[in-house]
Amino acid sequence: MKVSISPVKQVLYRQPEIPLSKEEATARSVSVDLNNDASLLIDIPDALCERDKVKFTVHTKTTLSSFQKPDFSVPRQHEDFIWLHDALVETEDYAGLIIPPAPPKPDFESPREKMHKLGEGEATMTKEEYTKMKQELEAEYLAVFKKTVQVHEVFLQRLSSHPILSKDRNFQIFLEYDQDLSVRRKNAKETFGSFFKNMVKSADEVIISGIKEVDDFFEQEKTFLLDYSSKIKDSTARAEKMTRSHKNVADDYIHISATLNSLSVDDNTKVEGRVASDEELKLTELLRYYMLDIQAAKDLLYRRARALADYENSNKALDKARLKSKDITQAEEHQQQCLQKFDKLSESGKRELTSFKGRRVVAFRKNLIEMAELEIKHAKVSQGAQSSFSFLCLRFFFGNMQ
Repeated sequence: MKVSISPVKQVLYRQPEIPLSKEEATARSVSVDLNNDASLLIDIPDALCERDKVKFTVHTKTTLSSFQKPDFSVPRQHEDFIWLHDALVETEDYAGLIIPPAPPKPDFESPREKMHKLGEGEATMTKEEYTKMKQELEAEYLAVFKKTVQVHEVFLQRLSSHPILSKDRNFQIFLEYDQDLSVRRKNAKETFGSFFKNMVKSADEVIISGIKEVDDFFEQEKTFLLDYSSKIKDSTARAEKMTRSHKNVADDYIHISATLNSLSVDDNTKVEGRVASDEELKLTELLRYYMLDIQAAKDLLYRRARALADYENSNKALDKARLKSKDITQAEEHQQQCLQKFDKLSESGKRELTSFKGRRVVAFRKNLIEMAELEIKHAKVSQGAQSSFSFLCLRFFFGNMQ
């Protein structure tokens, strides 16, 4: 993957000092959905960071006749991804589908702030310590940048692998239109409208929660998602804490290395940084993603529960119309529409939730196996480095005693 970072921020991309093997480089990615359709393959091979904006190059390779070319690329920004996600969520025909969560907004504030503090404290550091700290921060910035590219790529790949969403017209426009989409940010009024809509949705969820579920499958899925959502939220917090601890260890090694001027300790710095990076990509980021994906599944259950409530209300309205012998035909038509919508959401919802469970198990299995293999590899490297470091320490201390 080619990565360019704006020179305005004075953070340059450098090749890793320890070259990655082909297998390890391939493993350093966020795996979420493995069911890629060979007829529509999407990736983001290039990206450019300009201050607070990231411009992605979205590359598409397809054999579908609905596209004008079999191989093409277009430039896209984060706002374009949000526009596509919102368009899918607002499409009534997709109410029974799990819409893949929108990628989070790129955030480079933390590494930039650290780089700024490093510049301010340069006078209090040795040259070796400053150089190593600067290299680590540049590597951290690059890791955040790569993660940003990957989560946007995953969003598109989830759509391309879906049998219905992959055929969406807005999705095709996003992939194929070779000009700027000119998608603007939401203004204050629209942002408040979205906030108010979420408040109404939360209140509505409380109201319809009292409606008795008519299908055991959805009752079990609702119970599972509520319980799993709580557990994965807790797991994400713990994983983030673990990742921060490994990053702190890597920073501590920098100070030790500068003090002892030891290349063996510098190897430990790289190993701890790699471990933290692997944990971030293989575990923490996957947990964060599924926190959002679970919410998307819960939204599907909400839309179905809303449809069930509408159907029950239409039954009551039909009973009243029959008692009054007024507007019976209109009430019957409305009841049939509500029933058809509810049945449609139930049918597609079962497929989506079943697919969600299978996709989740495969993704976690793959990532956990890859993370374990990488950590075993790092442990072997670290063991050799620690042996050299222990020998160096003995020489250092015994030399001072003489």
